[in-house]
Amino acid sequence: MRILITDDDPTIRLLLAETLAAAGYRTDEASDGVEAIEKIKKKAPDLVLLDVEMPRMTGWEVVKQLKADPLLQHVPVLMLTSLSQVQSKIQGLDLGADDYLIKPFHIGELLARIRGALKRTRLELEANPLSRLPGNISIEREIVGRIQSGAKFAVLYADLNNFKAFNDRYGFLKGDRVIQEMARILLAARGPGDFVGHVGGDDFILVTTLERAKPIAEKVIADFDAAAPSHYEPEDRTRGYIEMADRQGTMTRFPMVGVAIGGVSNSHRPLTSLGQISALGAEMKKFAKKQSKSAYAFDRRID
Repeated sequence: MRILITDDDPTIRLLLAETLAAAGYRTDEASDGVEAIEKIKKKAPDLVLLDVEMPRMTGWEVVKQLKADPLLQHVPVLMLTSLSQVQSKIQGLDLGADDYLIKPFHIGELLARIRGALKRTRLELEANPLSRLPGNISIEREIVGRIQSGAKFAVLYADLNNFKAFNDRYGFLKGDRVIQEMARILLAARGPGDFVGHVGGDDFILVTTLERAKPIAEKVIADFDAAAPSHYEPEDRTRGYIEMADRQGTMTRFPMVGVAIGGVSNSHRPLTSLGQISALGAEMKKFAKKQSKSAYAFDRRID
C-alpha cells in the first residue's frame, strides 16, 4: 500500500514517513496541494494524508479536485490539521474527506484510522486498480438489478482493436495509459443513471437506456479515434500504423488502436441472465471487430 503524505512542514512529513514505513507502508511526499495533485494524477496512491493549511492550494481545494474526478474520487483522504473548530471538520467531510485527525495526534490512532479507511475503500470500491472503475462484482450487481427491475436497458461491451501490438511496441506503461484514456472517454459519454465498469484488461462495459445506446457508441468511437494518435510516436503517427513481427515472425502492419463495441438490449427480446447478455455482447463485439476500423454492432434479433 502506498500513502501520499502532503504537508508543508518537513518535520511532520519525516515523522509520518518513518512511522508509516515502520508499519509496512510505502510512502511518497508532497509539500503543498499543487504538488499533491500532480503526483496523484501521475500515479494514484492508495490513501492521501492531507494537511489543511498549505501554500498555493489548501487541503480543502485538493479534496474538492479529487472528488470531482471520476477516476480519483475513490482514493481515501485522511485530513490532518491543527485547527480544532468543529466547522473545519464539517467543511472537510462535506467536501468528501474520509476522516479527520487533529494535530497533535496519537500514532496508534493514526494507524488505526488508516487501516479503517483502506478497508472501507476495498470493500466499497470493488474496483479495477488501473482504471478505478467498478469491477466484476459491481458489474454483475448492476446488470442483475436491471433485469429484475423489468426496465428497458442496453449493455455496451467495448474493447480495443490492435491493443496487443501497441503493448508489444510501446510497453505496458503506455498501454495502461491507453486503457485509462478509454475509461475517461466512457465516463464522459455516459448519461444520467448510466453505469460504466471495467471487466479487466482492455474490456469495458456501459449500461444505459435504449435511446442513448447508439449515440454513446458513436461518441465513444469518435472520441477514442481522435485521442488514439497522441499515444504514438511521431513517425508511427504519420504513417498511421506500426510495423513489427507477428507471432510467426512475419513483418506485419498493425493499424492504430481502435474500439469495437457490441450492443445488447431487451428492446427486441427478453434478457434474463448475465450469462445470456455476456454471450450476446461477445458475439456482437466479435462482429464489430471484423470491420477495418472502429465500429459497433447491435443485436436486433427477436430470438
